[in-house]
Order: sequence, then C-alpha cells, then structure tokens
Amino acid sequence: MSGSKYNLVVILGPTASGKTSLAANLARKIDGEVISGDSRQIYRRMDLGTGKDYDDYVVDGVAVPYHLIDIREPGYKYNVYEYQNDFFKAFEEVQSRGNWPILCGGTGMYIEAVLQRFKLIHVPSNPELRKSLENKSLKELEEILASFRILHNSTDTDTKKRAIRAIEIETYYCTHPEIEVELPEVNPLIIGVSIDRDERRRKITARLKQRLESGLIEEVKKLLDEGISADDLIYYGLEYKFVTQYIQGQLTYEEMFEQLNIAIHQFAKRQMTWFRGMERRGFSIEWIDVAIPLSERVSRISQLLESSI
Repeated sequence: MSGSKYNLVVILGPTASGKTSLAANLARKIDGEVISGDSRQIYRRMDLGTGKDYDDYVVDGVAVPYHLIDIREPGYKYNVYEYQNDFFKAFEEVQSRGNWPILCGGTGMYIEAVLQRFKLIHVPSNPELRKSLENKSLKELEEILASFRILHNSTDTDTKKRAIRAIEIETYYCTHPEIEVELPEVNPLIIGVSIDRDERRRKITARLKQRLESGLIEEVKKLLDEGISADDLIYYGLEYKFVTQYIQGQLTYEEMFEQLNIAIHQFAKRQMTWFRGMERRGFSIEWIDVAIPLSERVSRISQLLESSI
C-alpha cells in the first residue's frame, strides 16, 4: 500500500454479481480487509435476506477480516450519516494496521457518501413534512427525491417510509448549508463488477429459490417472534417486505415469489443506473467482467494497484 496513489479499493456492482467473493479473494492477495457497503447487512440475524455470504470470507482456509456487518439489532433505523462515521472509523483502523481497506457493496448512496465525503450530520424527524407526504405515491416521492442534489440512492427507497425519510434528510440539508464535517482523504481505485443482464437475471432467480429453500421464511418468522414489528421488517424492503406480507397472509407463496423476484430484478437495474450515474458525476470505474476467472480478476486488480506506485 505504501507509495501507491490509491488508499482505498472499491468493489461495486449489482446484486448477485459476486462482489463479496472478489473482494475477499483480493483482500487475501494484497493484505486487505473488507468494509461492507451494504445498507442491510449491518443487521444481526438478518442473514439470508441480506445475502451475507460468510463462507466467501474464508479464502484458502484463512478468514479474511470484514467490518460493518452484524453491528446493529433488527428494528433499528440505520442511516447514511451513521454509515459514513462507521466507515471512516473502520477505514482508519485498517490503515493503522498497514492493510488495504476494500469497500465492497451495492448501496450506491453509502458508497458515494464515502467517496464524495458529503457533509452529513444526524437529521431529526420532521412530523409536519412527513404528514404532508404521507398520501403521496412511491412514484411521486421518488420524483421529489430526484429534484434534490445527488445524494440519496433511489435503490434504497422501495418503500414509502424510506422515501419519506430520504426527503426529510434532503430537506434538512437544503436548509442547513452551514454544516461542516472533517473527513479523511480518500483516493479510490473503483472496480465495477460487470455481469451480462440475462446472466444476472438467471442468477437472481436461482439465488432467491435457494434462499427460500435454505430457510428465508423461517428467518423472517424468527425475527417476528423476537418482537420485531412487521412494519419494521417491511421498512427494510425486498425479501423482508414480501416474506413478511406472505407470513401475514397478504400474499400467497406464488404471489410472494413472483413479486419479490420482479422487485429484486428492478433493484439490480436501479443499482446499475446509480453506478452509471457515478461515472457521469466524474468517477472513473474500471469494469471487470464476472465471466473472467476469479483468479484473473484478482490479478488484474492487484496489477492496477502495483502500476500506481
């Protein structure tokens, strides 16, 4: 890491593109530690629904260190402000050990909050604003969000509650331009995992079937039995939203599977739209095809780092 123009590797891509495996194998090769950039993997016991592939963090029999996974209890409303703080703490800890920080994830808002070093502080709730928005559709809320400066990630607003909270945060920043935040400098090598659209669709559907067979419904039932409210689980969207509705009898199994499968495909498409938007906003992303053997992808990234010294 010493002497390189980079001090951070970012591995981003849509869901089901194999980001974690690539990040962990790269970490093993270059003495790195993985910092998650996933907005839902921070929750404990929400494993299958968030795609925590713990096995991916064991490479050649060695456990690769990872950060910002399993750090909050389900039901908690984690946000981008907390993520930015938590990321930079982990970033500086990894650097202090002389290791490479590798940011890996698909939550564009979190990744860009780090790379742009947005000025973020805790944003209090705004009951009046919430009341004025509660009767609007999700589409109307997303249109309002789109009118703000680029910060909030539309991929993370697949429920009205999350969209309203996003508008609440953006409104606060617009009316508080005096916010000042000091953050460490980041000089990232950004790697995008490219996957053929048809292959991505195939993998998403196959992975959903596998997760359901592995106990996704039982995972959601356990969370409900713990006392986590159905509204809180629905707030997290995707798997937790549709499986909770199935458990509550609002959807049949077939309806749940079909609607969830479609929602995940739409989610992946929005992720790619976000990443392409990052390129338009000036970020240079080195795209590497997932069809290339894993060892070759790892070698290519390590060569890019070596050539920067």
